[in-house]
Amino acid sequence: MPRRPYLTNATVNLTQEVEVMDERGRISKIFIPAERPLTVYVDKRELVTLMTLGGAPEALTLGYLRNQRLVRSIEDIESITVDWEVEAVAVKTFSGIADVEERTSRKVVTTGCGQGSVFGGLMDEVERITLPPDARLRQSTLYQIVDTIRTQQSIYKQAGSVHGCALFSAEGEMLYFVEDVGRHNAVDAIAGRMWLDDVGGGDKVFYTTGRLTSEMVIKGAQMGIPFLLSRSGTTQMGHMVAERLGMTLLARCTGKHFLALSGRDRLIMEPHLAEVLRVA
Repeated sequence: MPRRPYLTNATVNLTQEVEVMDERGRISKIFIPAERPLTVYVDKRELVTLMTLGGAPEALTLGYLRNQRLVRSIEDIESITVDWEVEAVAVKTFSGIADVEERTSRKVVTTGCGQGSVFGGLMDEVERITLPPDARLRQSTLYQIVDTIRTQQSIYKQAGSVHGCALFSAEGEMLYFVEDVGRHNAVDAIAGRMWLDDVGGGDKVFYTTGRLTSEMVIKGAQMGIPFLLSRSGTTQMGHMVAERLGMTLLARCTGKHFLALSGRDRLIMEPHLAEVLRVA
């Protein structure tokens, strides 16, 4: 087991109650997501400000550093300390990040909710990523995953306006579930938890409520995960990257419907399960 950094456990309220008026002039109260900024400092150097719910700020920070390839090993990090009073997280490393200015100077800003960013050099690493060729996913397991997400208690059901991501085993067991204002934050938080728990991705399935953009596909590949599922769709670049990686990309996963856009050879099809019983 790799050495683990010291982590705070800085919890905050994830929703806020507000007063609203409807089209008939009626006053009521609803819950909305409590979005807040979190500025990341690495060895006292300001790196980035993330907009987040704050449900797992330490894991989010760790996963962000991992997915941006700014830190190669969890053992390089001494501590991650979150202070919500100043809306900041301080990351302390043992030996610093080599060439951090150069490595963070070229940034590609991605589109979509919870606007994400990838440091340009990450795109150059795609060709070097190899996913396990023997990983397989049964159609029945895919349906089990979709049904688990459907029944999962969530901030989205209470307040809306958030994205959710989850990691499943090849047997369909949910290992992690994270919600945040953007899918980029949620996937980074799961990456951080995987690192902390020393969980590999080679036999895992990743689910997101958001689009499968190139950034999401690249992050999934960096986590070593061969299967990406979404209730939404994908982008042209997300599809292109997935095909080059041999990753299985499954979009429009609702009920018993799905579209396999790439990596179809990894699926163990059970077409009889897709039959819908008609009620007279």
